[in-house]
Amino acid sequence: MAIKKSELYSSLWKSCDELRGGMDASQYKDYVLTLLFVKYISDKYKGKKFSAIKVPEGASFDDMVALVGTSNIGDDINKKILNPIKEANRLNDFPDFNDEGKLGKGKDLIDTISNLILIFNSPDLDFSGNNANDDDLLGDAYEYLMRHFATESGKSKGQFYTPAEVSRILSKVIGINSSNSTAQTTAYDPTCGSGSLLLKVAEEAEKNITLYGQEKEIATANLARMNMILHGNPSAEIIADNTLSRPYWKNDNEVGLKTFDYIVANPPFSLKSWSNGINISNDEYNRFDLGTPPEKNGDYAFLLHILKSLRSKGKGAIVLPHGVLFRGNSEGEIRKNIIKKGYIKGIIGLPANLFYGTGIPACIIILDKEDADQRKGIFMIDASKGFVKDGNKNRLQEKDILKITQVFNSFTEISKFSRMVSLEEIASGKNDYNLNIPRYIDSQETEDIQDIDAHLFGGIPERDIQSLEKYWAIFPDLKNSLFEAQRKGYYSLK
Repeated sequence: MAIKKSELYSSLWKSCDELRGGMDASQYKDYVLTLLFVKYISDKYKGKKFSAIKVPEGASFDDMVALVGTSNIGDDINKKILNPIKEANRLNDFPDFNDEGKLGKGKDLIDTISNLILIFNSPDLDFSGNNANDDDLLGDAYEYLMRHFATESGKSKGQFYTPAEVSRILSKVIGINSSNSTAQTTAYDPTCGSGSLLLKVAEEAEKNITLYGQEKEIATANLARMNMILHGNPSAEIIADNTLSRPYWKNDNEVGLKTFDYIVANPPFSLKSWSNGINISNDEYNRFDLGTPPEKNGDYAFLLHILKSLRSKGKGAIVLPHGVLFRGNSEGEIRKNIIKKGYIKGIIGLPANLFYGTGIPACIIILDKEDADQRKGIFMIDASKGFVKDGNKNRLQEKDILKITQVFNSFTEISKFSRMVSLEEIASGKNDYNLNIPRYIDSQETEDIQDIDAHLFGGIPERDIQSLEKYWAIFPDLKNSLFEAQRKGYYSLK
């Protein structure tokens, strides 16, 4: 029998409670998700010789249960369970289950790990029944946990999670679909975190495209690799290293960066230490020939890295803080040069307080190198007002996602929401390559004028009826059927 999500989530939070006292959420997520992963693959692939994930003999969850209460439990989990799984599946390092600084010393460590294992050993947590082809229970659990971990982690540690709604928008506006994608189609995320963005792109393609990712944090890169396997993309290549200072993906001749068909990214906002380890004045990948980002703000460093990593017809989308659209000095010069190249296809302004770890508003910049030199304008959307409150965060609803993606992909102009802005207007003296969306889209609501006379003496003001003229034009007799004159300038319903 398949497990209900509610049962799984309940068990996961019990395990979180076991670890809350010893470390913060950004650390204990790695332990909880590792145990969940081992339990899942052990149940799902038990007795199967051929599967996407290999569980070596002696390295199953049952073998982990056998270690409960033993004096060397932490070291044995590392050596007998996790290392064999890591080697068999080309994973990065797992968290250290023998770390006394995080898990306690002596008996405390033994008890903490044993209790965690026993929570996952519950008979209610048997994944063997979750064997449908479309089973995404564990993927959902990952996203559920990461959302809550990000909430608890705080500003500096909540960057490993991109809200699923934002991931879906990026995947739907870069132009990938089943008709233009094959196994040779490549998608790349230079700051892939848990891999959710890449997975949404693969889902949108509806085919097994080739996925590449790089993530600075080793534990998070490992999580992304596990996520890829569990979502049916075992060939995805995820590398743990710093993308800006040590980009792993290079051309076959090791000269220049490898280029991709599609790139998506949600890099850390306004990273202060972005230039560490980079020879900016003589960058071997020529990423800064359109300008050098300020020393303590790396937003444009990631954007320039993406542009250099796109093929000649490549397309991409990147989430950045709204300030990249209007900040001046060196960033203004970079923005001007990128606009002149025609690389920016569109900009979507998002609501504030969407992301875990920051409340500032963000935007999506859509890039497209195909026919960039022929581009005459940038399509802008102000989606800042379309959201629903969800606790202390804002969240995009399904209707918001649908409106954004349909309007962008069809370039439909809607008053106070979307508009194609000519490059000539953007470059004009009054704008000077400033891309701040309110300069081009007035999204302010029309003031609701109160008619004191109508409040005191009744009647519907004539101006209110005239404001519905578009309906009277379609139904010419409807106005006379509904209203009759009450006094000069005011009407009543018949």
